[in-house]
Amino acid sequence: MTYTVALTGGIGSGKTTIANGFASLGVPLVDADVIARLVVEPDSPGLKALQQHFGDTILLPDGKLNRAQLRHIIFQNQQEKAWVNQLLHPLIQQETQKQIQQIRAPYFIWVVPLLVENKLTHLADRILVVDVTEEEQITRTMQRDGVSRDHVLKILQAQAKREQRLAVADDIIENHDNSLNQDEQIKQLHQHYLELAQKSNTGQ
Repeated sequence: MTYTVALTGGIGSGKTTIANGFASLGVPLVDADVIARLVVEPDSPGLKALQQHFGDTILLPDGKLNRAQLRHIIFQNQQEKAWVNQLLHPLIQQETQKQIQQIRAPYFIWVVPLLVENKLTHLADRILVVDVTEEEQITRTMQRDGVSRDHVLKILQAQAKREQRLAVADDIIENHDNSLNQDEQIKQLHQHYLELAQKSNTGQ
């Protein structure tokens, strides 16, 4: 099994930037958000099941999933949320395993925003947390998504607390607005992960 480094962080923490930093060094990425979109693409079994269950209201005119509408439905109804999770989680897991099996590298970065919330920490060999303050999360998400402060606060309430993520971290990259050394940190961690992966493979 390829050595797995799970990369996580709250909304607006800059996970994508850090993940891309590793990708630029040739490290494969397996991104849970990308996979979650993949399993509900037009004509996919996932989207067909959602359409059957909720009707055409969850489709956009071009046949793609109306994410905002689906979010609205499951945000208000815990039973529907559970149903959607039961449908999509196995599909996401299946696609994740498929991508992992195709990796031919010492290690890969598994980008999982909800690693702590979905109790997936045991599936990683190492956990890297991208850490920022809550205020930075709020400001960045408001600017990026054009949403209100209240909207971001609701998302934060549904996510793990900063302390919970830091508690499971093996490594931390601080991605504050004034941080300038992330590239150097990524290079150092890359070397560290290569060494850990080699030890893991040789059973040391």
